[in-house]
Amino acid sequence: MSQPKPYGTVLIKAAKILDYLADSTGNVTLKEIASASELTTSTTLKILDTLILIGYVSKDEKNKTYFLGSALVKYGQVYSKNSMLKNIAEASLENLQAEVDETIHLGMVQNNQLIYIDKLEPKKQSIYMSSKVGSTRPLYSTGMGKIFLANFDEDQLEHYFSKVPLEAYTENTITNKFLMMKELEKIQETSIAFDNEEMEKDCFCIAMPIINKQNNLEGSFSVSMPKFRATEDTINKTIQKMTEAKKNIETNLN
Repeated sequence: MSQPKPYGTVLIKAAKILDYLADSTGNVTLKEIASASELTTSTTLKILDTLILIGYVSKDEKNKTYFLGSALVKYGQVYSKNSMLKNIAEASLENLQAEVDETIHLGMVQNNQLIYIDKLEPKKQSIYMSSKVGSTRPLYSTGMGKIFLANFDEDQLEHYFSKVPLEAYTENTITNKFLMMKELEKIQETSIAFDNEEMEKDCFCIAMPIINKQNNLEGSFSVSMPKFRATEDTINKTIQKMTEAKKNIETNLN
């Protein structure tokens, strides 16, 4: 019996590209991908552009290289379970959660959005957040998201602000570009970002970056708590515990 013919071949070509990226040990160039996939560079580039658009592939604009995108986390959470960052951070975040007993998130950037790749719920608290692993949030209205924005260069920020309208989710959401730039400058100085009821009412969030040994931003993590528990003393103690967790995670990164 003959095999059924596929409906078009673009998906098959895209699958070859994704398979190659999945098997690659690091970022690869357009020519390398085209050669391994037995495609022309022009065809490969068109498919890559589409895969980037939907978050299946990410591109390092500086080095002109490609790697798998974090959007794949949405499919069965496979990316999340096998994520090197998640696996490396897991023990440190569990220890942090045991100490603060608040909601903890681990996130990455995808298509100018924050995507959650891990979430730890509080053990003894009765207030929970609506976020889920695989769900996305705007960068500008979240603590973890602002960590990524603070790492953008000038051109990346201009592109971001030209594409993403700063819409209000609460009365505290920063919707003024000038004020947001001031906010990002503070984050660059302190490596700490806050979400003061900017995404969800009555929710206060503290976020920090995770930096690898090459001084590149790998991801961000946060501790979220109800606003009424966010006293100055609690915030300072949480920052101290988060700083310890950050150090432990970064020590284990390549």
